[in-house]
Amino acid sequence: MDSLNSSNYKTFYVTYYDRCFLFAKSYVHNDLVAEDIASETLIKLWELSTIEEIENPSRLLFVILKNKALDYLKHEKIKQSALESMSTSADRELEIRISTLEASNPDKIFADDIQNILRATIATLPEQTQKIFEMSRFKDVSKKDIADHFGISVKGVDYHISKALSSLRENLKDYFPIFLLLFINDF
Repeated sequence: MDSLNSSNYKTFYVTYYDRCFLFAKSYVHNDLVAEDIASETLIKLWELSTIEEIENPSRLLFVILKNKALDYLKHEKIKQSALESMSTSADRELEIRISTLEASNPDKIFADDIQNILRATIATLPEQTQKIFEMSRFKDVSKKDIADHFGISVKGVDYHISKALSSLRENLKDYFPIFLLLFINDF
């Protein structure tokens, strides 16, 4: 075929489609993409033939085909490079978050909040309950010694401690796991 016109385009299309597809597929390694490139190439050639007479259509066809396959591969390279860059950046950010979390100490992060809530809650308790709780938890005085000091039974000491812990449990419910570790030895 020396030139391409509307009467011989269909024959040209049928003759060259498979060649275009196989050529594109050998470079892009994707059947669907190769089909698109082959079709787009033949359509582009047809569009050009409606504007001007094409003397050597098979040569022009492979120039268009080569350029479309190159464009696709260059785009894929840019996409892959961007994905790798994003992945590297995401990996770095994830490593930073992991190391920051590993280095963080919830006891220290929430210690001030917990201490403030603890003080405020204890301040609302009856005076004897406050003193018993403080002696038990902050001064490590035994229940027997606390009972002797206040002239009550060990069960009475347990009652006051339980009352204080119940109030603290309610006010520190958002911090409960930390509260358990920090303040409740024999809950």
